[in-house]
Amino acid sequence: MQLINQKFKRAIVTGGAGFIGSHLVDELLNQGLEVISIDDYSGGKSENLAHLTDKPQFKEVVCDVTDFDALSPYFEGVDVVFHQACSKNTVCMKDPARDLAVNAEGTLNMLHQAKAHGVKKFVHASTGSVYGEPYIFPSNESHPLNPVSYYGVSKLCGEKYVRLFSDLHGMDTVILRYYHVFGPRQEYSDVGGVVSIFGRRAVQGKPLIIYGDGTQLRSFTYVQDVVGINLLVAMIDGISGESYNCASGIKVTIQELAEAVLKYFGREDLEIQYQDWKPGDIKKFDVDNNKLKALGFNFQYEFKTGLSKTLDWSKRFFASQTD
Repeated sequence: MQLINQKFKRAIVTGGAGFIGSHLVDELLNQGLEVISIDDYSGGKSENLAHLTDKPQFKEVVCDVTDFDALSPYFEGVDVVFHQACSKNTVCMKDPARDLAVNAEGTLNMLHQAKAHGVKKFVHASTGSVYGEPYIFPSNESHPLNPVSYYGVSKLCGEKYVRLFSDLHGMDTVILRYYHVFGPRQEYSDVGGVVSIFGRRAVQGKPLIIYGDGTQLRSFTYVQDVVGINLLVAMIDGISGESYNCASGIKVTIQELAEAVLKYFGREDLEIQYQDWKPGDIKKFDVDNNKLKALGFNFQYEFKTGLSKTLDWSKRFFASQTD
């Protein structure tokens, strides 16, 4: 397969200052592309891109994907879009209207701009939450779509727009449904990812909090594998309109994760506390990723390796905050 910089020259990454987006920006720059990061910094962090400020092929833009007119100037010469920006599941309960605006209207805006400017490829980040509570295991891409959260509904709406632009306008689009992505730079506040939250609390000597009984099953996927998947589907022709489960297939319960985090830090003395289930929380994810693997993708990171890299980062990051 040709190198990505032989097919594309300039990329937009929405949510580029976010967790996954910033890693994707890094790799695209490493592979020789010009990269424009678009982020409104409601969730993204400038620190995630601070190491790139002196790179001439990188442009950092503060812009909201719901602002159609403001987006237009940044599409000149862009031939691939990685649409990572979204309103997260952990915040959708507070403002469902904003959740819908970002995940649906924002996606529609990006698609219209991409079409108007002749973008060659549109890679859309979606979520396994579009399926709702799975009842077929393992769950593949043909599983019925019946989301049980505002976030799942708004992300499904975004997916439908992406598929429509493929069917109606012939745009080359691909949908990636993410599952429990983790790694360095993951949001660690109480609205962040569970791996980083557990890492932060362990470093701070606080008890780990599990919502539910800990038996909920997750398919944790390391961020560098997710970056690799984005680049792979961008390069492959003939898969327009397709959706792929972007999941490692690893099966880990939240209880097992909590115990592994405490063991890593040598803090088995810390308590694990249990609170009520969160509304819309899915109890079991057993994900079939064979469709993705059929494209030739091989996952590089086992759970233990990815967890060590993530918790190493947590230890360094929180140590630097107290210096």
